[in-house]
Amino acid sequence: MKVLVTGGSGFIGSHLVDALVSKGYKVVVIDLKKFAWNEPSKIVFYQVDITDVAKLGEVFAKENVDMVIHMAANTLLRKSLEDPLDDARLNILGSINVLECCKKYGVDKFVYTSTGGARVGEPQYLPVDEKHPLNPTSPYGISKHTAEHYVTLYGGLYDFDYFIFCFGNVYGPRDSSQTKRLVPVFLEKFKQGERPLVFGDGEQTRDFIYVEDLVEFMMRSISQFGKTKHQLFHLANGKQVSVNEMIRLMKKISGSTIDPAYVEGIKGEVRDIVLDTTLAQKELGWNPHTDLEAGIKKTWESLH
Repeated sequence: MKVLVTGGSGFIGSHLVDALVSKGYKVVVIDLKKFAWNEPSKIVFYQVDITDVAKLGEVFAKENVDMVIHMAANTLLRKSLEDPLDDARLNILGSINVLECCKKYGVDKFVYTSTGGARVGEPQYLPVDEKHPLNPTSPYGISKHTAEHYVTLYGGLYDFDYFIFCFGNVYGPRDSSQTKRLVPVFLEKFKQGERPLVFGDGEQTRDFIYVEDLVEFMMRSISQFGKTKHQLFHLANGKQVSVNEMIRLMKKISGSTIDPAYVEGIKGEVRDIVLDTTLAQKELGWNPHTDLEAGIKKTWESLH
């Protein structure tokens, strides 16, 4: 089977591409930059923007892929607040372009990766299940959720199988502090002996999932197309952890004695989130096995 991964040079995408190659899949990657994968000679890479309709079509026409895993996106909530137009260009229009190519070139298996927290907004109850009302509080949450509607629509209109996976807060090796995500930013700061910033009081909570658990599951799910009652699933640990708890754990593992500085929180970021993963457990066998301390330790070790 030949699989096209958009965003295959990104944090999660690069792990997924390596896993696909290791299992013998033929892999095509579309991204704006090339990554140093484990076996780059086995990967066909195209430097293409997913909003470039003509070039995207050329890739699909040439490669004749069997499945698309669509991960290319703006993933930065704070960037979406600064530039909502570009966020919508990438996350909505880019997704429609990919879906149009699937329709035109007969790709009938599609995986879309979304966000578990930003699409929900401030939760009415915790843990948040897949039936929770959605009221995104950022352009990023709106754009990622909007694309879900298009995936569902195309799946129904043009009869292809799809999954929508809504991730918790993913962390692990290869993530960059440039993403402004908590774990890479803090570990990098602690490594350099610098003082990191916490936006808010640090008591806000998140649901952290280790990247290799996520990729391992996605690899297994590829064989489950058409076998489940539902198509949209939450993938997270289902455990509510505060930012301050994470900081204490990262300080312990890194050996840092530096305390962060606390500044005003950012409007548009959800205060508390934890995802109910019961549906993915029942229908797809979701079972993350890396505990938080082990995952942070592996991430810290990857920086050395």
